[in-house]
Amino acid sequence: MYFSIIIPVFNRPDEIEELLASLVTQTYAKPFEIIIVEDGSSLTCESVQSKFSSTLTIRYFYKANSGPGDSRNFGMQQARGNYFIIFDSDCIIPSEYLLEVEKALNQKYVDCFGGPDKALDSFSSIQKAINFSMTSFLTTGGIRGGSEKLNKFQPRSFNMGISKKAFEASGGFGLIHPGEDPDLSIRLWNLGFETALIKQAFVYHKRRIDWTKFYKQVYKFGKVRPILSQWHPATNKITFFFPTLFILALDIAIIALLFGIYFPIFCFFAYFLLLFLLSTLQNKSLKIGALTLVATFIQFYGYGVGFLLSYVVVTLFKKDPEVEFPELFFKKERK
Repeated sequence: MYFSIIIPVFNRPDEIEELLASLVTQTYAKPFEIIIVEDGSSLTCESVQSKFSSTLTIRYFYKANSGPGDSRNFGMQQARGNYFIIFDSDCIIPSEYLLEVEKALNQKYVDCFGGPDKALDSFSSIQKAINFSMTSFLTTGGIRGGSEKLNKFQPRSFNMGISKKAFEASGGFGLIHPGEDPDLSIRLWNLGFETALIKQAFVYHKRRIDWTKFYKQVYKFGKVRPILSQWHPATNKITFFFPTLFILALDIAIIALLFGIYFPIFCFFAYFLLLFLLSTLQNKSLKIGALTLVATFIQFYGYGVGFLLSYVVVTLFKKDPEVEFPELFFKKERK
């Protein structure tokens, strides 16, 4: 097994430096290569990656901007390996990562895997709060946090692997973003390939975001979900409605409070108190515990509103997603 690590990047040379520095520390003794795909950046990382050329096998490509999915596909087309590992540029990789991947694939081979994400102590308080919200079993992020209690796992492209065979059979990622990773997983299942979670293959995901960027991100996640359900009806689940129902229920609880009905708002108070306590204990910080409440509300609200809008437009009114939501689709690079 020869690993090719694929890293698309857009205007983030500082992140590439941290990522490559973490790959230098890999305890994996076998050769592996790194493919960096500069996706039309104006602030390139070419000089940064060249600093690691003596310690890592790196190939660098610059191409016109066509989005992360198409850039990953481009990188895999250039790769020499037979198994591709994909990272986002804002990840830091533990030193045992490649060893854990090889060990897991030798024990039970699959053609596509994903791994969880964690937060480093050096991350900001907001980054840690968002990480908790995005990975906790108490929110919509339980699967990302490492739960393997599902028959099928949908890897996320910040930390995933795919065999050359599966890439060539599927054609790789589509042009929707976000949502290109679950779309790929579903198409792989339809082709007969297996996916799996490798819990030990985690990365430290920096999530380079503030509250505004986080809202925009989860809002897009919400808008994408009905589109994926339209493309792949067999994968539709009632749980996709939960964030929208959560926000609607919270509105009802607030209205009920005005009429002297306290029980609904008490339920929400108990839920947020539990979130606060668990985040505070895990992060050993009252501040991060409090920020987790903000992150979770934004997560539910942004996703719920985006989902409701897209569900009405795409599912009920049968509109074309690419026409109604062009911001979710990249145009393929012209060669």
